[in-house]
Amino acid sequence: MTEERAYWLAWSQIPGIGPVLLRRLQEYFGTLAVAWEAPKAKLGAVDGFGYQTVAKVQEVRSRVEPEKLLAQHLEKNPHFWTPADAEYPRLLLEIPSPPPVLYYRGQVELQENLAAKPLVGIVGTRKPTEYGRRWTRKISAALARNGFTVVSGLAEGIDTESHAACLESGGRTIAVLGTGVDVIYPATNRELYQQVIQQGLVLSEYPAKTAPNRTHFPRRNRIIAGLSRAVLVMEAPNQSGALITARYGNEFGRDVYALPGRIDDLPSQGCLRLISQGAEIICQELDELLRKLGAIPQLEPQLDFVEVQPPVQNSVQPNLSPQLQQVIDALTCESVAFDLIMQQTGLPTAEVSSALLQLELMGLVSQLPGMRYKKS
Repeated sequence: MTEERAYWLAWSQIPGIGPVLLRRLQEYFGTLAVAWEAPKAKLGAVDGFGYQTVAKVQEVRSRVEPEKLLAQHLEKNPHFWTPADAEYPRLLLEIPSPPPVLYYRGQVELQENLAAKPLVGIVGTRKPTEYGRRWTRKISAALARNGFTVVSGLAEGIDTESHAACLESGGRTIAVLGTGVDVIYPATNRELYQQVIQQGLVLSEYPAKTAPNRTHFPRRNRIIAGLSRAVLVMEAPNQSGALITARYGNEFGRDVYALPGRIDDLPSQGCLRLISQGAEIICQELDELLRKLGAIPQLEPQLDFVEVQPPVQNSVQPNLSPQLQQVIDALTCESVAFDLIMQQTGLPTAEVSSALLQLELMGLVSQLPGMRYKKS
């Protein structure tokens, strides 16, 4: 898939074409390599590609060679994934706007990328009270001790407390930045950043040397929500960016939790509003919270002990494409984990995900909790 990742990179360089339009291109043409060679008339048939956008595409395609661009980009940004890569985080592929290029730095754990290990997002205000700090540290430490990976944004306040408490408890944490992965913001978190890359991972959709920009931080919140099985809002006033993360969590079908506070405490107003809108309440009994989070379905961590029955042959409707047939042949009438389907077929993550979605729409496959699938 080296060729296809070059085209994800090339398309991402065109002004005005973001993750949503790239997803539409991929769905329309099948691959971004095919889309790159498409004539103007065909591009114009894709929803969102008006005259000006197509003109920009024509101008960039006339001077950019994707393979050369990839080689040049790797010199300054050696570590990144695109949706064409098998290592690309599985849960991000399920959101409407997956980052076309996702840069990383630190210690990669593929179980997280395959969603075989539960990730929980923790967000909140940059100016928390002692109450917010205390409960953030308490919950982050408990999650770390129970095998969860904590995801946050390395910002001041709640983010900082969640990363630090997780690391102190020997857990893994992922920091999603609104800068390049090599730019530490705020600078006061320099030591914490070093601890994260030694014991966890730093992610960003922005290339190296990208400086802080106020428009980047709300956008990165969708990545925090997209990576996580659940989002915990620890303390947030009504104008907090944490509420953006919660909104994305709702849109992406994630469970959203909020820490309640007194009705006259301004730092808790956003959390109280989330609770009034249906967010789960974070209660004092941490065992109850952990039970609820643990009940969020997850893939089996020990893949060697998952028994998969031999595929049943010739039990599907005729006229399936070879790729769809290959995926459905890897299924049985019992549930099969997503990563085992990948192992059976040898196909990349994005192709397996797309095939399963098509088979679901055809009524041939059913999705079960925990990203497991079976024949309908």
